[in-house]
Amino acid sequence: MSSLLALGFDPSFFSDVWSFVDANADELQAGLRRTLLVSAIAIAGAFFIGLVLGAARAHRVPVVSQLAAVYVEVIRNTPILVQIFFLFYGLPQIGVRLEAFTVAWLAVMIWGGAFNTENFRAGFEAVPARLREAGFALGFGGISTFLNVTLPIGGRIALPSSINTYISVVKNTSLMYVISYPELTTTVLQVQALTLQTVEAFTVLAATYLIIVWTLSALIRFLESHLALPKAL
Repeated sequence: MSSLLALGFDPSFFSDVWSFVDANADELQAGLRRTLLVSAIAIAGAFFIGLVLGAARAHRVPVVSQLAAVYVEVIRNTPILVQIFFLFYGLPQIGVRLEAFTVAWLAVMIWGGAFNTENFRAGFEAVPARLREAGFALGFGGISTFLNVTLPIGGRIALPSSINTYISVVKNTSLMYVISYPELTTTVLQVQALTLQTVEAFTVLAATYLIIVWTLSALIRFLESHLALPKAL
């Protein structure tokens, strides 16, 4: 603390931050709940999309594999902000109107699903061919071999890269301020505009995202350690 004081740091800043949180607790909690809800839906959806399309690409399923490749290329090579604008402002031009909440989880789910497709594809393709051949030798069919051999091993291989995707999904929910969906970032921006407590507002926002991401990362790392593959595979 003495070194911070020497640099001109005002200890009362912490009390100012706490006062900001205390005075706006209801709004901040509501924004946080919306962020966590959107993130949970998007992560679950991105997992399912990545699993299905990653398997289709890894096993070269006709038509589905080609369509998945187009989906991945389009989403990964366009800014997510453009995708959000397309869903919220573009679709109504052709008669499809989505609520802000729907656009919020759908946009980050589609984005995360594209990246997760490649995560799972790489994981499934990394499974040694001899293990799949062993499955066939045991009398497993194609689907049974995938479920009993490729999925358990490839899914674990894909886990580290999937972690990064899920973390990015959480952080990308902050972009929903562009459609005025009242998640955490939008809420903090609105409160800051009313209170003019800029430093306190963004300190709370940054700290909250740090806590969310660290917690998510720790939980998934714990899962990863328990699902780690044996070294001699």
